[in-house]
Amino acid sequence: MGLLNRMGTVIKAKMNKLIGRMEDPRETLDYSYEKQLDLLQNVKRGVADVATSKKRLQLQKAKLEQNSEKLEAQAREAIAANREDLARLALERKQALTSQITGLDKEIATLEAEQEKLVEAEKRLSTKIEVFRSKKETIKAQYSAAEAQVKISESVSGISEEMADVGMSIERAESKTEEMKARSAALDELLAEGTLVDFTAGEDDIERELAKIGKQGSIETELARLKSEVSKK
Repeated sequence: MGLLNRMGTVIKAKMNKLIGRMEDPRETLDYSYEKQLDLLQNVKRGVADVATSKKRLQLQKAKLEQNSEKLEAQAREAIAANREDLARLALERKQALTSQITGLDKEIATLEAEQEKLVEAEKRLSTKIEVFRSKKETIKAQYSAAEAQVKISESVSGISEEMADVGMSIERAESKTEEMKARSAALDELLAEGTLVDFTAGEDDIERELAKIGKQGSIETELARLKSEVSKK
């Protein structure tokens, strides 16, 4: 059981971390703002419903009051006609209507108080939502600016790393170039001092010397032949 609880805690922590990475505060703020607007709309509908019910009762009360006035007039006419029975009946009906009107007055007063509460709640909620909207936009702007700064910093960091690699490549190229220049100068100096021999020129000198030796051998052979002929004579 303890192992399962630990696994559940780890999974929740991983999911929370993953959701945290995916969550965009700007979207969350906009969503919260939309939910508050929905709530405000519900309050406004409540105000409208209460006002409609109150108006309906007021119209009903007005109609009952008209009927009550009519019954009172009928009662006076009945008395004038010496019809007390009709006058009494008219007054009884008027009394019933008066009771209904009194009940309606109470209901209308209750709805009036409810409407006032809802209107006041609507005002407070509207003010709260407007403050939230202003704060929301400020936070979104700050987050966007910070996000842009992070991207710029990351880009600059990437450029810095690339420039560092380029700088190292340039340093290596310059080092090799200086090394080749030094080697070339050293070879020129050695050649000038005669320390190094031009092997091609050396081969030509050897061939000339061999040619001379070959010519000298031919002269000596010819002189020996001539001496031999003189001796024979």
